[in-house]
Amino acid sequence: MSDQRVKWSCDYCTYENWPSAIKCTMCRAPRPTPIIQEDPFKTGPDLDSDLSRTETGGTSGLLICPDSSARPRVPSSGANENASKWSCQMCTYLNWPRAIRCTQCLCQRPKSITPTESAQISPSLRSGSHSPVEEYNDRNRLNTQWTCSACMYQNWAKSAKCVVCDSPKHQEAMIERASIDDQIINEEERSQRRRAGGGGGSAAQRRSPPLGRSEGRIELAAAATSANEEQEVDQKKLKQIRNRMKKRDWLFLNACAGVVDGDLAAVEAFKASGGDISRQLSADEVQVLSRSSAFDVGFTLVHLAIRFQRQDMLSLLLSEVSQQRAKFIPSLVCPELTDQIRREISSSLYQRKDPACSCLSELHTFTLPAEIEDLPPAVQEKLFDEVLDRDVQKELEESLVINWSLELVSGLDSRLYALWNRSAGDCLLDSVLQASWGVCDTDSVLRRALHQSLNHCSHWFYSRWKEWESWYAQSCGLHFSLREEQWREDWAFILSLASQPGASLEQTHIFVLCHILRRPIIVYGVKYYKSFRGETLGYTRFQGVYLPLLWEQSFCWKSPIALGYTRGHFSALVSMETDGYDNRGAGANLNSDDSTVTLLPLVDSERKLLPVHFLSAQEMGTEEQQERLLRSWLDCCVTEGGTLAAMQKSKRSHPLVTQMIDRWLDRYRHMRDCGFDEEEDE
Repeated sequence: MSDQRVKWSCDYCTYENWPSAIKCTMCRAPRPTPIIQEDPFKTGPDLDSDLSRTETGGTSGLLICPDSSARPRVPSSGANENASKWSCQMCTYLNWPRAIRCTQCLCQRPKSITPTESAQISPSLRSGSHSPVEEYNDRNRLNTQWTCSACMYQNWAKSAKCVVCDSPKHQEAMIERASIDDQIINEEERSQRRRAGGGGGSAAQRRSPPLGRSEGRIELAAAATSANEEQEVDQKKLKQIRNRMKKRDWLFLNACAGVVDGDLAAVEAFKASGGDISRQLSADEVQVLSRSSAFDVGFTLVHLAIRFQRQDMLSLLLSEVSQQRAKFIPSLVCPELTDQIRREISSSLYQRKDPACSCLSELHTFTLPAEIEDLPPAVQEKLFDEVLDRDVQKELEESLVINWSLELVSGLDSRLYALWNRSAGDCLLDSVLQASWGVCDTDSVLRRALHQSLNHCSHWFYSRWKEWESWYAQSCGLHFSLREEQWREDWAFILSLASQPGASLEQTHIFVLCHILRRPIIVYGVKYYKSFRGETLGYTRFQGVYLPLLWEQSFCWKSPIALGYTRGHFSALVSMETDGYDNRGAGANLNSDDSTVTLLPLVDSERKLLPVHFLSAQEMGTEEQQERLLRSWLDCCVTEGGTLAAMQKSKRSHPLVTQMIDRWLDRYRHMRDCGFDEEEDE
């Protein structure tokens, strides 16, 4: 007898163990005890009778052939028991019927299928075409590999890109998921049609069978490619739209987004830049904003404030709209002429070599036309209501800042009028251009020149500014000194203000502007900051005379411009022409007959000399020394009443400005011709 015959087979893992082994060497299962009912070495008729009983269904023992190397046969009862074993879905191990978990991998036993559920299973599944081993391999293959949609290469699950073509994994997952979803939807639609129409229907109503996996991937990949191409076209078009937009357009879009987000500063920046509050959103602007749920074509800031219930912004916008409708200044009459004037101003700006400061090559002073006095009183009143800032005019006159001298106002026709302009940080630049050219700085021509001059000549203005601020701090009794780093930080802040549209400007910027204009600037302002309740908040430092001290006197003009300052707002102060020039200027000798003279007082109502700003230590001195300095930079005279005044000479206006004034006056001429004065009297 060979050793192979005496080995015993494990019932759990079928491993052949040696006879002396009590447990299975592989799975440590106990050795089974075979039940032998008969002598296995029977021969003759007894063996034939046992075989006949086995074939007829009788009971027989375990039959082992002594000269055979085959494994022992399992009795018929054991064969039935093996047939009832269940196969593990993970490792395909055959477990005993009583086992709840797999003996090999401890996986949960699958739920048994009732006869009713078994009847509902398709014949292909009941036929056992897919064995548990094949199902496990398929599932394991899906979990560990993914197919590239571009080259169909099977990649491992850890691969983020295809090894062959470097296509990303997520595209394959999206395409496969979309293909599966389409197949599920098609299957549901077919089942619904079968239930509704009894499983029939015409051929036209039947949907074509779902595409195969590879075909679905190809079509979905093509659709994704076309979608990417359309997206690239849209991005290119959007980029072109953005490149065509100007600064005022971006301010308007920021204001629209500010209304939606509750950012009042963005709305005020757009309003301060002279933007039209009634401007409507275009289709291109809505596309740039890319928020179709919030913005619609044709919407204005007022519409957006109503939609998003911004009550504070709504009241501000409505008041601004009503104010713009009420005001009718010359620069708003004809936008084409106004743009030409701004281009003329830009072309007249040039830059000197040393120092590299921007300068204006022409001298212009804006005055109201003398024809206003020929209009009826009611028309004149309406004209002044629309062109003047009545609040500023009233505050300056009641504070005895302007028009306090009857001699200058009545006797010498030197009344000053405060023109209306935009509010917020651009009012200083607007007032300077209004006093010289009659237009506002809506295109930031003067702001750019201011920013460039401060940056190119920073060292030039910095030393004068630092010396003046140090002297002012000591004169006010502020005994402190700043480190050089602190001075540099303050100067950097002043430089940054000049480059920001809508940012409020300071004294230093006025000093730089008089160098750009090449002429003095006189600021008539209130002495104290006051709240809306009339409470004094602080002392203002703007009132006084600003001279282009860093230029040579021969390079500058002596005819100044006048500005008014009230509660954080600058206004242009202009005079009105008269028909007769012989009695003007307090006997000043004029070079040409087409020039008029307006006397601007250099003292306040208390007959104190106006302060001169940004003087050096050598230029500071007594009041007599400062008066001599003013006389050297300005054409000064003393009236019969003893008032020291500067002569502002204004020649004939630029042709474009004259044309703008004529178009502005046409409205009031039409009122006069239509009997506006008579209607008011009735």
